[in-house]
Amino acid sequence: MSATRNMKSTTLRKLEGTLFIAPWLIGFLLFMVFPLCFSFYMSFHQVKVLATGIDVKYKGLEYYRLILFENPDLLYNQLIPFMRQALLMLPIIVVFSLLSAIMLNQKFWGRTFFRAVFFLPVIFTTGQVVQEFITQGEGNLNFLDRYNLMSVITPYLPTVWASPITKVMDSFVLVLWYSGVQILIFLAGRQTISPSVYEAARIDGANPWETFWKITLPAMIPFVLLNLIYTTVDLFTFPTNPILSQVNTTDYGKSSALAWIYFTIIFVFLGIIYFLFSRAFRRTQPAGR
Repeated sequence: MSATRNMKSTTLRKLEGTLFIAPWLIGFLLFMVFPLCFSFYMSFHQVKVLATGIDVKYKGLEYYRLILFENPDLLYNQLIPFMRQALLMLPIIVVFSLLSAIMLNQKFWGRTFFRAVFFLPVIFTTGQVVQEFITQGEGNLNFLDRYNLMSVITPYLPTVWASPITKVMDSFVLVLWYSGVQILIFLAGRQTISPSVYEAARIDGANPWETFWKITLPAMIPFVLLNLIYTTVDLFTFPTNPILSQVNTTDYGKSSALAWIYFTIIFVFLGIIYFLFSRAFRRTQPAGR
């Protein structure tokens, strides 16, 4: 009887989860599956849009070979520096979001207003708006130019890292603007921790620093992984990404091949993050769990 009741409960939870993702799943099947399959098909063909229709000529792996081996300037000389920049931005955004969520979870006057302020950039900073800010030289930290700090930092760093760090600093404010969704996720995760746990910790004499490392951070680990994945995808669509401008061209076959290569790189990058994070998470778990 108990096993039957547990089975029904598990089935209901699965059904609830399926209903929650059903709108996205239906939209994906209706609007995304065909474009994805057709773009994969075009990556093996030369596609020309003529007045009489679409002319398609089979090219095989020619575009992939051209991008990966014969003309690697775009993929290696432009994408790899951007990936270094993304590696720097990723921990900055996640750590800033976590600390901001913990602060916004405290009880203080005007808390709802400040939560809205932190989320507003997500609404207003579309790709074109961010690009315009970057073009105007906005979003950087003024004291870096005032005190010429970058000229002090650069000589002590390798060239391959000096440029990404400089670019991150030049758009540091814009980077933090990309933290709204992450703050919201961390805030929701923080509210899943029962207040009784913190009360028990205070009774045992734990200070705030110990409470953070032994209660808050371990409980937020799943949300950290979720934000790492979300932030990675978000950064790879950042307006300064050199690949995006090359994908949006009228050379549909080559653009499609580049898009699929880029998708594979992102997928591998996410796989590495998940693998390293899952190993680190298992090491923090007590034996036998």
